[in-house]
Amino acid sequence: MASLSPLSLPHHLKISAPKFPKIYTKPTLVLCKASVSETHSSESVSGPDGTGAAAPTRGQKFLEHQLSLEAMTEKKTETKKKKKMMKKERVLKVSMAVATCYGCGAPLQTSDSDAPGYVDLETYELKKKHHQLRTILCGRCRLLSHGHMITAVGGNGGYSGGKQFVTAEQLREKLSHLRYEKALIVKLVDIVDFNGSFLARVRDLAGANPIILVVTKVDLLPKGTDFNCVGDWVVEATTKKKLKGGMFTFWLGSANVGKSAFINALLKMIGQKDPVAAAAQKYKPIQSAVPGTTLGPIQINAFLGGGKLFDTPGVHLHHRQAAVVHSEDLPVLAPQSRLRGHSFPNSRVASDNGTASKVQSSDLNGFSIFWGGLVRIDILKVLPETCLTFYGPKALRIHMVPTDEADEFYQKELGVLLTPPTGKERADNWRGLESERQLHIPYEDVERPACDVAISGLGWISIEPVSRSIRQSDSDSDLNLKDKAGELHLTVHVPKPVEVFVRPPLPVGKVGAEWYQYRELTDKEEEVRPKWFF
Repeated sequence: MASLSPLSLPHHLKISAPKFPKIYTKPTLVLCKASVSETHSSESVSGPDGTGAAAPTRGQKFLEHQLSLEAMTEKKTETKKKKKMMKKERVLKVSMAVATCYGCGAPLQTSDSDAPGYVDLETYELKKKHHQLRTILCGRCRLLSHGHMITAVGGNGGYSGGKQFVTAEQLREKLSHLRYEKALIVKLVDIVDFNGSFLARVRDLAGANPIILVVTKVDLLPKGTDFNCVGDWVVEATTKKKLKGGMFTFWLGSANVGKSAFINALLKMIGQKDPVAAAAQKYKPIQSAVPGTTLGPIQINAFLGGGKLFDTPGVHLHHRQAAVVHSEDLPVLAPQSRLRGHSFPNSRVASDNGTASKVQSSDLNGFSIFWGGLVRIDILKVLPETCLTFYGPKALRIHMVPTDEADEFYQKELGVLLTPPTGKERADNWRGLESERQLHIPYEDVERPACDVAISGLGWISIEPVSRSIRQSDSDSDLNLKDKAGELHLTVHVPKPVEVFVRPPLPVGKVGAEWYQYRELTDKEEEVRPKWFF
């Protein structure tokens, strides 16, 4: 019988030879072998792992499989971590790749001569040619270094091209990579404006990195201040704020708190032993009394081991007085010498129409006190012996008038006796003291101040239920002040959105050490309590 040939089959039954092996040559052989090994005895299957008794058991295979899965998981985790780190490094490199002014950190530009970071084109091209862009000081910084007051805020006498101040949220976004870096965070706070300059939520920014709190301008506190008391007061004030103690060091703080000045002093000290820090002093950040002097992160190579310092922009806190006054009035807000308390009532305090003599013969009830044109305090209910002591810039004069005349006095004297604002034109554009806060201040011990009323960006007022001078003469009088306790009522008027803080009294001057009381601590509290150094 003749054999049938595949060619004699009907055309529609033809099988295309190349397609058959393609279906079964896909990489599934390992799975097939595994299924065969499960249905046959170990003696009938041979492989690279051995035969017979030498073949791996099911338990061994399961263990190998689990180990391989764990290895793959670890590899994936490591890959994700590497990608995250690469992304953050790219962000950091991009931010550092842009040439910036070494004085303020603003990106260099040649188009707008009024804007921060401006340098003339010829100088820019020359420095770029010789790879010296990091040695450029912008035009704004040159003016600031010669005492000119140029803010970075649109309006209020500042740069008209737009706001350059850094808000707290913008700073957090710029420095979001810090959570993943190995760094030391140094947070600076101005002791004269402790509450107003205290930058919140730094722990969210720092991650697990240690934070050191540095309190600046302590040399401005009144003569005779006991820094042991002040240090303890600072620790008490910050205990609840969750600060704790080749690395990068970042310096954070609000505008004009003294970050650049502190870094320059640190470079000078380190430079005595470290040549890298000594060289870094040639191109150090600019210092000025203008809030917002530093506009971008400034990298400083300061250590032989390769470590770096970063001076960051001061955070523009909208609730400080510097946010509402004209740029030319800013120097008035910055104390230039040691503070001296101005007590009220006091015959030396500025007054009109014999008002001071009225106070001396009665008390402060029914009177209003103006602290320049920025603060008004109405005395509603206090003791006849109550005393208010003002700590702040000397340039702000204190005026007192009866409360029923206060509105008229403010309208008439704003820009003249009550400054800032300075001048009639600025006074006409001034929005006034729109924010009002009622204060009910309890007191139990007349031997110490009841509290401080701190004005954000300005200073503070110590509230004594009974004046110290009266307490000292109490033994010679018929008053029995030790048994007195009660409540003081005040109303504080400030511009919007300036904040008013009521806090425990800051112990300043020689008398501060006399009344300050250290809190009794348990052994556990003593162990975890932050330490301070002067």
